[in-house]
Amino acid sequence: MAKSYRVGLGTRAVNRVFATMTRLGIGKGYRYILTVKGRKSGRPYSTPVDVMSAGGERWLVAAYGVSNWVRNARVSGEVGLSRGGRSQNLRVVELGPEESVPVLRQYLREVPVTRAYFDVTLDSTDEEFAAEAARHPVFHLV
Repeated sequence: MAKSYRVGLGTRAVNRVFATMTRLGIGKGYRYILTVKGRKSGRPYSTPVDVMSAGGERWLVAAYGVSNWVRNARVSGEVGLSRGGRSQNLRVVELGPEESVPVLRQYLREVPVTRAYFDVTLDSTDEEFAAEAARHPVFHLV
């Protein structure tokens, strides 16, 4: 059974460190600061995220489940991504379960620290990965 993501004092501290590093362009190249408008307040909210890339395409993976940034992105349909002083606004399109499989597989390979939050392993079937997509939505960045 996968771990549940909890935002406590430690998580907030780690996110601040990663956010600062990402703003400076330090650390893993797939890490960005995601900014999305709140679905109720309209205020911008930011959090560090990991962006997967392949063949010139990019995707966001909700590694910790359906969190507030996921809900906000679904309503807004667009997000901002920034890293190292560069930023861009992009549309997001949520993928279906079957379309999510290769992105989720890549995510588990490249970001092993989040594996405990998934009920699949690198050896799981495509069907098992497709079922996981409901708990870990994938968004295509357009």
